[in-house]
Amino acid sequence: MESKGLSRNNRENKAKPKRKEIIEKRKAMDALIKVASAEKDYLSAFPAFRHYQISGLSAFLESGRGDKLSSPVKQFIQNLLKANMEGPYGSEWPAEEKVKRREMVAPEARYVFVRNTSNASSGEFLTMSEREKTSTSCVEERGPIVGFVHFRFVIEEELPVLYVYELQLEPHVQGKGLGKFLMQLIELIACKNHMGAVVLTVQKANSAAMNFYLCKMRYVTSTISPSRVDPLIGIEKSYEILCKTFSNEAKAILEEPLELVHSV
Repeated sequence: MESKGLSRNNRENKAKPKRKEIIEKRKAMDALIKVASAEKDYLSAFPAFRHYQISGLSAFLESGRGDKLSSPVKQFIQNLLKANMEGPYGSEWPAEEKVKRREMVAPEARYVFVRNTSNASSGEFLTMSEREKTSTSCVEERGPIVGFVHFRFVIEEELPVLYVYELQLEPHVQGKGLGKFLMQLIELIACKNHMGAVVLTVQKANSAAMNFYLCKMRYVTSTISPSRVDPLIGIEKSYEILCKTFSNEAKAILEEPLELVHSV
């Protein structure tokens, strides 16, 4: 009888994490984030992703960080964000633009930049960039920057995740498979650094982006997205939070089946 009583107590103790266990788990996650963020070149482990070649486009990828951006690169990011996102954000853009300007130079911000190295058609791209007022100030011997991914390693719902803040490409390099190439790299970076998932936010009005992530990249609407937290609140919000998980724990927390969410 006593052994059964002890067994029941053990089960109860196991069911409820102790404070020490919670603290140790948090320390472990913080350590993961610290190590992942300390990496100087995220492409060093994936040399095949240094270059992207397709008919009409040759690109070179390089790493960067928010507190090391040059003034021309900052201007490029601001201009490309405005060109691509002012429409989807609508009336929210003026306030959102200020937020994005702060986010882009944060010490924890990490980047993968895409440079166009297509010599044959560089004159054409420069003309387009000048017209779009985006990459003219970022022309170097390595070629003009034509896109970027801004990401960070963060803790979300007590899980270490890679959060994609921005994936932006100039119009003339869109539709060439470059976005998919970049997201595949991001997922590899996340897995290498033991992140539980890749998470990102998409404006509902940006139908092309929603289709890209949900259909082409197989992301799902996360349990932390407003529409799944509370459908009534979701209607009022202009965005969805999407994710792709890489562990059972992350899947249970961020991709919980819809029927379970609605039954709670």
